Amino acid sequence: MSDPLMSLVAVGLLSIGCQYFAYKVRLPAILPLLIVGILVGPVWGVLDADALFGNLLFPVVSLSVAIILFEGSLTLKFRDIAGHGNMVRNLCSIGVVVTWGIAAVAAHYSLNISWQLAFLFGAIVTVTGPTVIVPMLRTVRPKTNLANILRWEGIVIDPIGALLAVLVFEFIVASQGNAISHTFIMFGKTIGIGVVLGLGSGYLLGLSIRKDWIPHYLLNTAVLTIILGVFAASNYVAHESGLLAVTITGMVLANMKNVDVEDILEFKETLSVLLISGLFILLATRLNLQSVIDVGWGAIIILIAIMFVARPLAVIASSIGTGLKWNELALLSWIAPRGIVAAAVSALFSLKLEEIGYEGAGIIVPMVFLVIIATVVVQSLTSRSVASLLKVRAPAPTGYLIFGGSKFNRLLACEMLNQDIAVTIADTNWDAIREARMMDIPVYFGNPMSDHAARHLDIATFGTVLIMSPYKQLNPLISYHFEYTQGKDKVWSLTSNEQATRPSHQVSEQYAKKLTLFDEGVTYGYLASAVSKGASVKTTRLTDEFSFEDYNDKYNDRATPLLAINKEGKSYTFINGNSIEPKSGWRIISLVLPEEDK
Repeated sequence: MSDPLMSLVAVGLLSIGCQYFAYKVRLPAILPLLIVGILVGPVWGVLDADALFGNLLFPVVSLSVAIILFEGSLTLKFRDIAGHGNMVRNLCSIGVVVTWGIAAVAAHYSLNISWQLAFLFGAIVTVTGPTVIVPMLRTVRPKTNLANILRWEGIVIDPIGALLAVLVFEFIVASQGNAISHTFIMFGKTIGIGVVLGLGSGYLLGLSIRKDWIPHYLLNTAVLTIILGVFAASNYVAHESGLLAVTITGMVLANMKNVDVEDILEFKETLSVLLISGLFILLATRLNLQSVIDVGWGAIIILIAIMFVARPLAVIASSIGTGLKWNELALLSWIAPRGIVAAAVSALFSLKLEEIGYEGAGIIVPMVFLVIIATVVVQSLTSRSVASLLKVRAPAPTGYLIFGGSKFNRLLACEMLNQDIAVTIADTNWDAIREARMMDIPVYFGNPMSDHAARHLDIATFGTVLIMSPYKQLNPLISYHFEYTQGKDKVWSLTSNEQATRPSHQVSEQYAKKLTLFDEGVTYGYLASAVSKGASVKTTRLTDEFSFEDYNDKYNDRATPLLAINKEGKSYTFINGNSIEPKSGWRIISLVLPEEDK
């Protein structure tokens, strides 16, 4: 494609198409992005990143990787490493070293490359990443403890593995044409400048955020441009120290007290989609497939070493003293797909090494991409069956997520907890969340469809989402978001009764079908009014002598049934138009108006 404008538009359209396809089939987006990039690049020859960007390709990739590493390091909070058990801590330390060593040895002997390049490859493939782990966990649905280990390993190991790869790369660059003593001097200078600039810029940036020196509407843009400035300045002072500087800057910001980086992390969600989608299609067009074919059996040996030797040994070495059972360790050994950071870092380092004439550097990108594709495809297709075979799949989730922290919602959540139904309240209103906490209700403070919620809110435990908030603009977005993760019949909302009477509040027919929670006419306003008049949420047990018909006769119009719980403890939500026929031994949770309100 000779027209640069058409090429750029094509990259954009293809990237969005890949993201949408990944969304529909519930696969990590990196897989279709890489495959499409390979098809339109080396296979069909439609796109050529080198021809499209020319001399700008290297700076564009460098700045993109700097942003990805910075925002990845923003998630590395030291308390998270200590707060999620010995297994996560060990996987991100001992496990990294084990994987690094085995992958390096396999690469050296299988690819016949230098030890330096082999250790760089080994460092790059230590990372997994939440962008590939989270979609897989939704499908596999392992036990909660295993899901937490895998999710937090992906979050924490991203910046750690990237930092290791950066250090190895900088050592390689420092050693080019230099004596051993000079190599260590250059390496020390690079590390020193990167650390000093990273610590200094991180502290100053954190201070400016803490003291509100940057207007809120400029915060995301200012942080982005400052980080790019730190990256460029560090590289100018000490060659190739910029990636280390921005990674440390992110780590400092993540761990400073009273510095809120959540807005920056939310900004990352949009920025990552933009950068990663286009970047990986472009990088995949540069792949030299012939170089992988030339390796032959060496590529297979590396895949076997990483998937069947390095990962199991890393898990076993990390599991000492954790008390995990063999079948749990087996599943952890099987699930370790490589992701975005591995692809981005390998592409950048390969470009840089090729630029300085390092022999054999061209094999790094094809091999890393092959590892990514193999681990994502094989493990996505087999992990669910493996988990079932090992008997470590969690039962179908039965918990409830309630969006909205109103007084009624808090009363309902309390009664649900009393009846042994797991429930969590999410809200963006701190006062509502504080009240819920005081009632010992599990809570999530923030937007439940944010990137932060994806990391901290255990979505896999929720079988039903009830949307009962006053935020009329946000409710539909929450509904559609959770339909994707939970299923269309698992998300229900309160009606507003406005769509039928006010033309300006018309909603789609598809969304209107979800506005049927509890009963016709039960709106947020009705529930709030009922509670203010003294209504209570209570549970009634049905017996042979007191049937559901007797229940209706007793309370008449004073009771609004909310949930039904059968003898086995399974709960059902009352939905307008869906008939539930509670039997003897069932329990009914209802909103009951005071008797004087008959």
